[in-house]
Amino acid sequence: MIDKFNIRVYAAAVKDKKVLVLHEEYAGEQLMKLPGGGLEFGEGLHDCLHREFEEELNVKINVLGHLYTQEEFLISRFRNNEQLLTVYYLVEIIDENEFLIMDPCIEKIEWIPIESDENPFPLPIDKIVFEKLKEKFL
Repeated sequence: MIDKFNIRVYAAAVKDKKVLVLHEEYAGEQLMKLPGGGLEFGEGLHDCLHREFEEELNVKINVLGHLYTQEEFLISRFRNNEQLLTVYYLVEIIDENEFLIMDPCIEKIEWIPIESDENPFPLPIDKIVFEKLKEKFL
């Protein structure tokens, strides 16, 4: 039975037709995902992104604009009592020289080409966002 919402806020940092991704382990599963995370009580969406980028990667960002909000019903693949709602933004990283992986779950960061024929993301909403990035940048 679904009895909770889990609001997630993620960002696409794009440079030279490549998007920044994180490789991490979560709940025993290897994931490639966009940076971001869960919205905390009393926090705005942009505030969440700023906090997540500082906590995970030690960098400051500028939020450039809204990219996509999930429209379909989705249950968390990690907690079957949670309904997910995800919001995605475009961001720019202020100083890439400050990159430092702060979260021990993050194994590496990578810039992947948006021009890829195959969609490399395992998570369903990230797949949609990757297609949106193709439409916007290619």
